[in-house]
Amino acid sequence: MYPDVEAWVTDWFAQIIRRPRIKGWRWCPQWWQHPEAIDRLEALWRAWEALRLDGTTGMSVWWRDHCDPHLAALTDQDRSPFKQCSEERGHVGEDEPLPVEPAPSGFWGT
Repeated sequence: MYPDVEAWVTDWFAQIIRRPRIKGWRWCPQWWQHPEAIDRLEALWRAWEALRLDGTTGMSVWWRDHCDPHLAALTDQDRSPFKQCSEERGHVGEDEPLPVEPAPSGFWGT
C-alpha cells in the first residue's frame, strides 16, 4: 500500500498516533536522522503491511505485539533514540554507537 517507510510514517503513522504534550513523551520531527528509529519504524511498517491484510485479528495483533512496544521504546523520554530531541527544538544530535571490540582470532571457530 505504501511505497516506503517515509510515506507510511508521514501519511499513516503520524496521522494516527496522536499524543498531547505529555510528560515522558519524546518525538523527533526528523526521525529519519536516528538509525534505531528508522529500523523500528521500518519493522512497524512491514508488519503493518502484512497484518492489515488479515481481516480478523491482524490489526489487533499489530497494535499489541508491534506498535505498542516499539512506540514505547521510541518515545520514552529517558531511553528513546529521541531523548535529546523535542518537537519544539527538533533534532539535536544523537548518541554514539555502542562500543565493541573484535573477538579474538578463532573465537567463532573460523
